[in-house]
Order: sequence, then C-alpha cells, then structure tokens
Amino acid sequence: MKNDFLIFIVEDDKWYGEFLEHHLTRNPDYVVRRYMNGKDCLANLHQKPNVITLDYSLPDLTGDEVLNKIKQFNPEIQVVIVSGQEDVATAIDLLKKGAYDYIVKDKDTRDRIWNVLMKIRENQDLKDQLEQLRVEVAQKYDFEKTILGKSPVITKLFTMIEKACKTNITVSISGATGTGKEMVAKAIHYHSTRQKKPFIAVNVAAIPKDLMESELFGYEKGSFTGAFARKIGKFEEATGGTIFLDEIGEMDLALQVKLLRVIQEKEVTRIGGKDLIKLDFRLIVATNKNLLDEVKKGNFREDLYYRLLGLPVHLPPLRERGNDILILAKHFADEFCKENNMKRFTFSTDAKEALLKYPYPGNVRELKAIIELSVVMANGEQLTADDISFSSVTDNSEISLEDELSLDEYYKKIINAFLKKYDNNMVLVAKKLGIGKSTIYRMRQNDQI
Repeated sequence: MKNDFLIFIVEDDKWYGEFLEHHLTRNPDYVVRRYMNGKDCLANLHQKPNVITLDYSLPDLTGDEVLNKIKQFNPEIQVVIVSGQEDVATAIDLLKKGAYDYIVKDKDTRDRIWNVLMKIRENQDLKDQLEQLRVEVAQKYDFEKTILGKSPVITKLFTMIEKACKTNITVSISGATGTGKEMVAKAIHYHSTRQKKPFIAVNVAAIPKDLMESELFGYEKGSFTGAFARKIGKFEEATGGTIFLDEIGEMDLALQVKLLRVIQEKEVTRIGGKDLIKLDFRLIVATNKNLLDEVKKGNFREDLYYRLLGLPVHLPPLRERGNDILILAKHFADEFCKENNMKRFTFSTDAKEALLKYPYPGNVRELKAIIELSVVMANGEQLTADDISFSSVTDNSEISLEDELSLDEYYKKIINAFLKKYDNNMVLVAKKLGIGKSTIYRMRQNDQI
C-alpha cells in the first residue's frame, strides 16, 4: 500500500494556487498544502514534503533563494519551478542547482505538473523498494545469524568480521572450497558504510584469462573485433561499493601487474581508451590456496600479495568446528523442511556420531547437500545413520593420498570412481570432471580404466 505523498504548492496568486490544489487533490494519494510566500514554505519543511511546486516570482524571496534553502535543508526534496516567464538561461541555471523541472505557466501547465508528479512518485516508489531490498539483504547477511556456530574458531571469525566492517581496509579471505567465503564477503559489505552501494562479485577461476581484463576493466567501442559498444568493467560497476575477487590465486601473472596498478592508483583505463577513470571501491579477495606458497613458486606476484593481504580472515574447514556440525545440520534440515512443507526432523544418537566423524572435504556446502538428501530418504520423523549417505569421491576407499600413486594412476582412479557413482554414464562423467568424453572412451578401449 502506498503512503501519502506530500506536495507543497508555493504560489502568491491565490486563484492559481487554489486551481492547482484542486487539480492535484484529485489523486487520493496526494496530500496538498499551499503557501503564498517563500518564508512560510521554508518554515514548514519539517513536515517533510516529497515535492514542492515553486513559483519563481514570489513577494518575499526569489525562486533561487527558496530553491537553495530547500536543497540545504534536504536535497531529496524534489522542486518543480513554475514560472510566468520562458527564460531558457534561468531554467538551465535552476536545473543545474537541483530543480527537477522548469514549467512555464500556460494552458498546459496543470497537465505538465500532473505528469511530472507522477514520474517523481514512480521514482520515489522505486527508491523505497530498493531501500527495502537493501535492508532485507543486510538482514540476510547478518553474520551472527547466517554464519552458524559457537566454536572458538567461529567466535574468532566474528571478531575479525566486526573489525573489517568498521573500516575500508582490504580484506583477504582464505579457506577451503565450500567454507562460505562469499557469504563472509557479503556480510562485511552489507554491514559497512558502503552497504547502500553495489556488491560486485567476480569468480576469477570461472572467466577465461583472455577475457578477464575486459571483464574487470571494460573496453571502448571498436577497441577490438566484436566490441560493438562500450562496456563498463566490474571495477567501475563497484563505484562507491565493494568488489569481491574470488579465487584470486587463479589470476594470470600478466593481469596481476595491471590489477596491482588499479589497486594502487584507484584509477583505470578501459581497453582501447585513453581517459583515466577515477575509481572508488572497497576490495575483498578470497582464495582456497596458500598465496604465500604461490609467491614462492613464482605463480603470484609478491608485491600484489602484500597489497592484497590487508586484514586476513581465515575460514576454518568444517572438520575443525566440532559441534558446529550438528548446529548446521539441524539448521539445514529445518530450512529444507520449511521450504518443502515437511515436519521437522530430530537426529538420532548414531546419526550425530556419524556426522561428527566424517571429514567433509566439501565443507559446509557438502554438509548441506548431505542433510537435504538425508531428509528426503528418511522414514518417520528422526534421521538415523542409515539415512545419511556420504558419497564424496574424496572419501572413496579406493582413493587415498596414503597410497602415494603417480598422478596418472590417481587420474584413472578418479575417473573409475565417478563412473561407478554415475552408473557408467560417460557423457555425464565427462561433464562432471570437465574432460572430453572421447578421453574416457579411449581409456576404456585401451583397458586403462
């Protein structure tokens, strides 16, 4: 339901003011108040009008003076100038000073004002909806409610997130795949001073290296074949907000040099362009690799490593979080039941023991999948150990790092494990492993698998 929309009419011509008031009150959502001079209007700004239609020629103050004072009081109040003179220079000047529109008094004035107010109202509704979404998103990423757990490592994590929210320091998040690195990044952004600005996430590993530069920094029309229009890069999209670079350890060395410059100078030049574009962003990066080891191996620039280090936040693997596993398992079960209109489940003692013993190579993401499947498979209202299926390939007894096999031998074992898991569906296995199906066919023909 829409709220009342408060409009001030500032008009020294009593008849004309009453005429506008009568016309505008035809809309039941509009509340109209009329003033005959600038001082009375300014004295009532505390009522928080949404729009003011302002006669440019008033008996006490000029339209310029009233407009300036309104914008000083609250720049969000929209001011529509209504004038008896068609003065282009004055109109342009007032628009530059913040007026929403300049309307000349003639036979079409009331209709033009009506249309302008409709546009302002629509824009205000969109802003209100956007603000509500931002509030909802901030609540969604309330880290003390979304990052569940009471273990010491999680308590320490909360402390680090709180510190990160208070400043614009670069944050480097480390942790294994599935531990919730992007969730932490969003929690930091939506509880920082930049929460009303964009959060732009880029998965470095998911973008081909020859496209990464244009994706991050943008390009100008005609800068290369296929560049039919200007493209704004992710760093520009993040203006005023946060850019999150996930899997930063996968970035090509050549691009690392360019990234370092952008971070240091806070400016970018689009591909094919000449202009330097000033940037305003908060940077959060994440990786499942040990970047210092990557530096030693020559895969990651040392100067970029120290530039990105900032405030380090480490996400522990699930197997190190003790009873947090059971807290998360209960949460995922309750959430799944709610979404599917099912009764909530309890966990038997043997189910809890099984959940606590498993190493979770896929971390929180894997636990969620395991619990959802268990709920589907369970009979009755209690989950037992028999309902829980730990089907990770890394947990397969046929594959163990303790075997100390060659990489080629592990390669064959992994393919065999996937073929077993997916009922010898070679097309599906090829898709899951990201390899060509011809590779699997050839290995099977040669009795290698």
